[in-house]
Amino acid sequence: MDVLNCIGKIGISLNDEQAKAFVRYYELLVEWNGFMNLTAITEPEEVLVKHFADSLSPFSDMVKDAPLSIKEGIKLIDVGTGAGFPGLPLKIAFPELNVTLLDSLGKRVKFLNEVIAQLGLKNVQAIHGRAEDFARDPAHRESYDIVVSRAVAHMSILAEYCLPYTKCGGSFIAYKSKEYLKGDEENESGKAIELLGGKVEEVRRINLPGCDADRCLVFIKKISKTAKSYPRKAGMPSRMPLGKPS
Repeated sequence: MDVLNCIGKIGISLNDEQAKAFVRYYELLVEWNGFMNLTAITEPEEVLVKHFADSLSPFSDMVKDAPLSIKEGIKLIDVGTGAGFPGLPLKIAFPELNVTLLDSLGKRVKFLNEVIAQLGLKNVQAIHGRAEDFARDPAHRESYDIVVSRAVAHMSILAEYCLPYTKCGGSFIAYKSKEYLKGDEENESGKAIELLGGKVEEVRRINLPGCDADRCLVFIKKISKTAKSYPRKAGMPSRMPLGKPS
């Protein structure tokens, strides 16, 4: 696994210790994947590109003149992080970030804590809980500069999960497949994003190195506070997405 070369190709420089951390992360991912479902992608080069490089893409040369940059002390939360993507790769590559990883499955959080411990990462926490519940906690509500999610869900659902965590002036980045560019999901989610206090800033199509799976990144700016009635109670965002025809 040539981490330095692959990540270097997308314009992000890592030192040897960071490269070793990515390798160890991969080893733990494969080890734990043997007894719990973390990812269907396990081949070293595929993980390197489709998980690691993809996670770092918003801050890479694949997105030139990106609307966001990493600064010291920025608070970031990864909602529905799963096996830690994109939050953990972002933390490894940009150690100055303060990162929260949120997932609804306790077993996955146990895995994340093992990775955090083995890599000796600081200023990162893994939380077990539902996005709808923690978004009402004053410690988390509208307190993050950057909110990210690679969770597979319609944008109307993701927006209701993620924008309540985003502070005014902050940004939510949704990692989406190229299907988003066909327009239906983008059009259907516009009202939901606006209702939740967001505004789509940019939609960027990216091509991962050596991979034919195009992706896109949706950058959403938080321009006003989210009404206290959102997110709705657990399960409602997915059952009745805002602004999406039933």
